[in-house]
Amino acid sequence: MTSGAVTDTARGTGAKTGSQDEVLAALAGSGAERERMVAHTTRRVVMASLGVLKEQKAGRKRNRAVALAAAVVVLFVVGPPLWWLADTLLEDEIVTNPVAEIGVWAFLLCTALLASALVAGWVRRKP
Repeated sequence: MTSGAVTDTARGTGAKTGSQDEVLAALAGSGAERERMVAHTTRRVVMASLGVLKEQKAGRKRNRAVALAAAVVVLFVVGPPLWWLADTLLEDEIVTNPVAEIGVWAFLLCTALLASALVAGWVRRKP
């Protein structure tokens, strides 16, 4: 085959013969196995990349949902006692009632516990 290629090259028809050999090989399917393996490998790489992108997107959605839930919890759990505390302090100008004083201390304790739970959850999720 090399002697034929050398004689074809010497005659100036080497490029034509080489391209004809490639066409015949492609029509015969002799390189199909290699091309199939390359296509299969490429498909696996693309699908793996798609999976990684979907996981990242799901992680962002999950983080957004957790942040929104934490904000809602803080708003609905801390908001009403804070409103009550402000109303009590503005109405009486000083906390003289023992029930109001216990309520203030309970509010501060609950707020501190909620804040520590949020911080502990945030630290635990952080890699």
